[in-house]
Amino acid sequence: MFIGHFGVGFGAKKAAPKVSLGTLFMAAQFADLLWPVLLLLGWEHARINPGNTVVTPLDFYDYPISHSLVGALFWSALFGGVYFLARRSGRNALLCSAVVFSHWLLDLATHRPDLSLGLGGNVYFGLGLWNSLVGTILVEAAVFAGGVILYVRSTRAKDRIGSIGLWALIVFLVVIHLANLFGPPPPSMSAIAVAGNATWLLVIWAYWIDRHRVSNEKGT
Repeated sequence: MFIGHFGVGFGAKKAAPKVSLGTLFMAAQFADLLWPVLLLLGWEHARINPGNTVVTPLDFYDYPISHSLVGALFWSALFGGVYFLARRSGRNALLCSAVVFSHWLLDLATHRPDLSLGLGGNVYFGLGLWNSLVGTILVEAAVFAGGVILYVRSTRAKDRIGSIGLWALIVFLVVIHLANLFGPPPPSMSAIAVAGNATWLLVIWAYWIDRHRVSNEKGT
């Protein structure tokens, strides 16, 4: 799951108009923002295994800190708690927590059974949508398109940056997604870990865009 996570971030803006799109992107991708750092530290592991699934050549065989069910619940609570301390909005804090946890739910749908229950044990989850390229494309496209539609309808551009910048981000996300689906396998896990940290640039891009758009919704 890639653009589907960003679709959740886009769509959540309608329910939380006072929360920046950058914060919602960070929440939606929080597990994948942690993951490359943990890879570089050697605390989590994956390997390149073409044919592991139809969609991705990556075998996520050890990433319980960032992607286990217990980990997802912990990071959701932590993110929401930090947001509440910073903004003093219980409603938006809960929504941010839900967006963080949505990452695990979407991964549950797409991954083969490689999402562990906790830091140890042999209980794993995953419904395996990645075994179907067509199914993956349709589901991700639906989630992403739905989120973008909600965001566009619930906000409006204040200037050209708010308009052009938004559509440039949308096109960029689609291009990266297609490259992930149809491009060659990555050269190494180190390259993946380094490239994964570039996701922060998308978060910054979303913050920048949101400063140039205004919400049509009411909320706190």
